Amino acid sequence: MKLPSQIAILLSFSRIHLLAILVLAITAASPSPLRAQTIDGAEILSGTAIEGGLIIARTNPENQILLDGNAIEIADNGVFVIGFHRESDVPVTLRIIAPDGTSMTSTLAASQRDYNIQRIDGLKQTMVTPPAKLLARIKADGKAVRAAREQETPLGDFWRGFDWPALGRISGVYGSQRILNGEPRQPHYGIDIAAPRGTPVRAPASGKVTLVKDLYFSGWTIVMAHGLGVNSSFLHLDRVDVKPGMMIKRGDLIGTIGATGRATGPHLDWRIDWQGRRIDPGLLVGPMPAPAS
Repeated sequence: MKLPSQIAILLSFSRIHLLAILVLAITAASPSPLRAQTIDGAEILSGTAIEGGLIIARTNPENQILLDGNAIEIADNGVFVIGFHRESDVPVTLRIIAPDGTSMTSTLAASQRDYNIQRIDGLKQTMVTPPAKLLARIKADGKAVRAAREQETPLGDFWRGFDWPALGRISGVYGSQRILNGEPRQPHYGIDIAAPRGTPVRAPASGKVTLVKDLYFSGWTIVMAHGLGVNSSFLHLDRVDVKPGMMIKRGDLIGTIGATGRATGPHLDWRIDWQGRRIDPGLLVGPMPAPAS
């Protein structure tokens, strides 16, 4: 039986209405993407406000930039960065001041993250709780790393993006709470790339080598400054092929993967920091390329 046209139209409208409700329900149940970030007076080139994230932006190089009242560096091309530590639950205020005194203010609230718990057993107990006679060396190691991270260098090319320094299996991620031989320790601040001993490690971006040293916990370590206070650290190396003061190009060989220091197997622990804030390298690179066959 053919329905009157008015009833047919009403049924058709009801189906469309129900479909719209279903679509809205599915959308509401899906995880929401990271909220968009904007900075008044600047263009964001990459990154977003998230724990472990690094925003790379550009403004008029004649401007002045204050982050929570503290001046941050601007490159000659107007590029500047803002980094967020693992625990960044307090919004930050960014103020850009033009040469004529005009001021633009933005508030950036970092998206919060959940972190894994990683248990690592089988370590030498002296690598978990060092004997007292080694504390002076460990203190000196920390001082040397801090001094290396404070060295200034011209802006390199990291603001165009980072490359993977080595290829392999991801065996550890940023932010994980570490339980070493059953004892809670500091979170992991890098990304671990497991690969055979001797696997090449290459510079993920250009920079200046500021430290090459055999450290108690991290073994043979290289620290490289990329400019604007951004540093990369490469830990547990088997061999190093650079010296402090050398200027390195993106892709240059800097060493090979090893298992020196506190390690249960050969891997590269790659870390990035900015002004004391630990940045997640995994947020700064794309998917890892497949190893060459």
